Amino acid sequence: MGIGEVLRTTKEMGGLLKLIKYANPQRNDAANCLGTQLARNAAEFGDERALIFEGRDITWRAYNELANQYANALKADGIGSGDTVCIMMENRIEFLAALIGVNKLGATAALINTGLTGTPLIHCVSSVESKKVIVGTECQQAIAEALQDIPLKAGEDFLVIKDKAEDSVPDWARDFDQVASDASKDNPPETEQIDPQSPGLYIFTSGTTGLPKAAIVSNRRFMGSAVAAGKIGLRCGRGDTIYLCLPLYHLTGLMLGFGGGLTSGSTMFIRRKFSASNFLPEIREHNCKAMVYIGEMCRYLMSSPEKPDDADNPLKNIMGNGLRPDIWIDFKQRFGIERIAEFYGSSEGNVAFLNLLNKDKTIGFCPAPYAVVKYDVDNDEIVRDANGRCIKAGKGEAGLLMGKITEKTKFEGYTSKEATEKKIVRNAFEEGDAWFNTGDLIKRVDVGFAFGIPHFQFVDRVGDTFRWRSENVSTNEVGEIINQHPKIEITNVYGVEIPGTEGRAGMASLVLKEDAGDLDMDEFAQFVNKELPAFARPVFVRIQRELQVTGTFKLLKGDLRKEVYDIDAVSDPIYVMKPGSQQYEKLDQDFYQKLKDGSAGF
Repeated sequence: MGIGEVLRTTKEMGGLLKLIKYANPQRNDAANCLGTQLARNAAEFGDERALIFEGRDITWRAYNELANQYANALKADGIGSGDTVCIMMENRIEFLAALIGVNKLGATAALINTGLTGTPLIHCVSSVESKKVIVGTECQQAIAEALQDIPLKAGEDFLVIKDKAEDSVPDWARDFDQVASDASKDNPPETEQIDPQSPGLYIFTSGTTGLPKAAIVSNRRFMGSAVAAGKIGLRCGRGDTIYLCLPLYHLTGLMLGFGGGLTSGSTMFIRRKFSASNFLPEIREHNCKAMVYIGEMCRYLMSSPEKPDDADNPLKNIMGNGLRPDIWIDFKQRFGIERIAEFYGSSEGNVAFLNLLNKDKTIGFCPAPYAVVKYDVDNDEIVRDANGRCIKAGKGEAGLLMGKITEKTKFEGYTSKEATEKKIVRNAFEEGDAWFNTGDLIKRVDVGFAFGIPHFQFVDRVGDTFRWRSENVSTNEVGEIINQHPKIEITNVYGVEIPGTEGRAGMASLVLKEDAGDLDMDEFAQFVNKELPAFARPVFVRIQRELQVTGTFKLLKGDLRKEVYDIDAVSDPIYVMKPGSQQYEKLDQDFYQKLKDGSAGF
């Protein structure tokens, strides 16, 4: 251990004291939500730039006035405290104004993944009992196709916000900008009466089939995390600019990036989607000091052609999750990053880790009560002792992360009570205790001098969920959809690694019905493309005679995960949906070799 490391860690320790302050629950009687924060920004520094988007600038005052017009128009339409309004729109200024407009009334904004169609989309709107749907014209086709099955009134309950001036408004919706044009620009009085404990957002998790779950995010939780992100993670303030290119219907981009900018007063450069080729030019043009990332984004950047001046840019602090240890140091050096605030958390979880002390290859530590317990991956279950209690994992041993549910670390859960209860482990260490099951494996790692604070590294998802294309994919839900195909008896879905690719690709092992004959793979691809969003469609399909099950008929995934798509070891036919394709084709040696050497293009 060198003196330099001690000094650097000691300097970072100041942030820990701030984290303790911001981690404390806010007073329940203090009005504190997205709407009040925007109003404060507008009052205190209203002429400063808030948002930059596709050549447009908008000040905090103008931003607040637009949000107020949306809020007051919704109020005139009957929306109030306790109601839910769905929003389906790409990253843009109007999305963020509509979101806060809903929030200012004490209503809950349910943010819909812009990639959803059909059954999952219908379920999202219906499951939260939405009173209105606000949709951008760039997403209106998905709504139009599902219109007859959405329990709202066409021509009344659908509000469209044009993406481009020349866009037309469908006859089943109203032009929301036109509706709001005469509404008051004043702050609605309802905002000051909002209970911080009330749901500010619904974020849909595992939205892979017709059974997504709406995770509840209270105003209190959002604002506490947003303050910590801006002040501690991104270390930004007025005069700084944050680069935002992640989808804002997810909490990573919204709560950490947008929330961090909102609470710190930083300017935010917003992009619809990530672009590796535009990344550095935009960072330089807008003098972006900070950004929010996901691991897949970093891997794309590392795969782009390297230039000798890549590190010559203003970007210093980044915050996000999923940056894998194998590219951590190279990424940091290539782009001149000084601080990587890698975090671990989930939309619904009550436990979060943050790499506050700027240690390499770690998700950092957690100030809330948690436990890392032994987990049997092959049998997909927690290991218990003779008394039925959980057993804590040792240092360096991968174990299941659980967050203790207390008055200060509540599990806000989902709108479904049944789904909420399934995520709770009761009587884990003593009678009557309750813990949130994250479904993730982590392990304790040595990071050098850290004041004795244990640091951890993310290992993998377990069981019935894996991550692909920055989305959580529920294997059970994907399997249930595929099982609806008339020729398929049963499906086992699991995630498999592809070298050089972030996350895990979906693979489905199928058993056909006895009288089914051969499976028409073109027709099956059409079925999959219609019923599942792109990120949930299995990349690989394996057709077996029978699937292995436990004595209680639970599908076994262990051997299947080990065999993956190895056509040299597996005699069953294996098919692949190649990058950019919507068809399955037989996996051959040429493409299998590309998969192995990381050149397949995923």
